[in-house]
Amino acid sequence: MPVVSLENTITLALSVRDRHACADWYHRMLGFQVLYHADEAGWSELQTLTPGVTLGLGEQAEPAPGNTVPVFGIADIETGRSALEAEGVHFDGPTETIPGMVSTATFYDPDGNAMMLAQDLTGQTA
Repeated sequence: MPVVSLENTITLALSVRDRHACADWYHRMLGFQVLYHADEAGWSELQTLTPGVTLGLGEQAEPAPGNTVPVFGIADIETGRSALEAEGVHFDGPTETIPGMVSTATFYDPDGNAMMLAQDLTGQTA
C-alpha cells in the first residue's frame, strides 16, 4: 500500500527561456495543444498526446536543460506531504500556493532527484 494516493495525472516540468516561443515549437513539432499561459506565474502548460500527461514550461532567465521535474497530481497536498515527511522524505521548503491555480511542493528521491506534488486549485472557491 503506497504512503500517498496520487491522481491519474503527471506534468513534466521544463525550464525554458521563452515559454510562448517554446509552446509554439511543441505545437508545431509534436502537436501538443496549449492549455494556458499564466504570465503572472511565468508558467505555461500544454496537453501532450498522452491522456493525463501535460508538459509544463517554467520561464527562467538561465534555464537548466535536462533538468525535467515530474509533477504528480494529488487531491490533498498537505495530507500527502505530511504522510511522505513522516516516512523521512525530504522536501525543499514550504508548499507554495498560487491562489486559484495550484499548490506545489518539491521533494527528493533517495538519489536527490527532484519531483513535485501539485494540487489543482482551479475548480475551488475561496
